[in-house]
Amino acid sequence: MPVNPNSQIEVTAFDWVPDFARGYVRDLRPRWACEEIGLDYAEHLISAINRPADHFLFQPWGQVPVLNDGGIRLFESGAILLHLAEKDARLMPRDAQARANTLAWLFAAYNSVEPMLFELGNVDLFAADEEWAKLRRPSLIEFIQGRLGRLNDAIGDKPYLTGEFSVADIAMATVLREAVEAGLIAEQPRLQAYLDRCLARPAFQRAMDAQLNAFSEDAGPPAA
Repeated sequence: MPVNPNSQIEVTAFDWVPDFARGYVRDLRPRWACEEIGLDYAEHLISAINRPADHFLFQPWGQVPVLNDGGIRLFESGAILLHLAEKDARLMPRDAQARANTLAWLFAAYNSVEPMLFELGNVDLFAADEEWAKLRRPSLIEFIQGRLGRLNDAIGDKPYLTGEFSVADIAMATVLREAVEAGLIAEQPRLQAYLDRCLARPAFQRAMDAQLNAFSEDAGPPAA
């Protein structure tokens, strides 16, 4: 297992989150990248309820993950994935065009797909009883369906976004998981098959297990 308390690479993650967020916190992304290439990393677990003041020095909004790679610190999961991918051709190909394709899809996951799914999560989870959310949802769903339809067509018969698995697939698959419960992935058969392939990778399950194992009920809020 790449989780190694003595590693010079350290991933900051939460020690507890509510049930609905488990398996979806974004430290899953660098964990998955490390698992794919067998790269050891240590965990630095912090409270999501009382976030330590010094954490805001490295992540202005107090979010996770933060990566410390031998003194080089990064925040934002996309930047962290790119940093880790540069370490191994299995995540970032060395051929110039293949690298360009991988970079384009990495940014597409975060810029062209994730924002709408993030908004849908807000509408469905945090503002479901608000009138504005009920009014917004139909047009938002229509827009997302259009984006996912284009993505479905772009994948075509390829097993992964650029043909070979790369860091772009870690980004895209973790983004797409957020649309599963809304039924939007099942509408696109190629996209569903693509997501199934990504999530069937042993490295994904190891990353998921590592995140879930880090949570402690003792770190959560007191029982009511």
